[in-house]
Amino acid sequence: MAKPEHEFFPVDEVPFRSCAGAVPELVERILAADPERGVATRILRFPPGTDTTANGVQEHDFWEEVYILDGAITDLRLGETFTTGMYACRPPGMPHGPWRSDSGCLTFEVRYR
Repeated sequence: MAKPEHEFFPVDEVPFRSCAGAVPELVERILAADPERGVATRILRFPPGTDTTANGVQEHDFWEEVYILDGAITDLRLGETFTTGMYACRPPGMPHGPWRSDSGCLTFEVRYR
């Protein structure tokens, strides 16, 4: 199965849901996914005060591209803060996080193999 075909639609009609892991306040809005291949396009929201330390450092077996739509997140491992308008392209196996967002953050992500 591939990602579903979608023509333009209001993204806010897709509900946010808790992400997998130990941080229930971290939520995602899945716009398109292929669960068999484990890839997705999503919007990820870090409400103010979110800390993903409980999830540890993340590494994936897929590519991940992330664009920060609003706010800021701090990579606690690197001690660096990333803000609105910044972009990351992570190859499989690239470590990142854990994250903290004091003021909140909204990202757009595409994951693919």
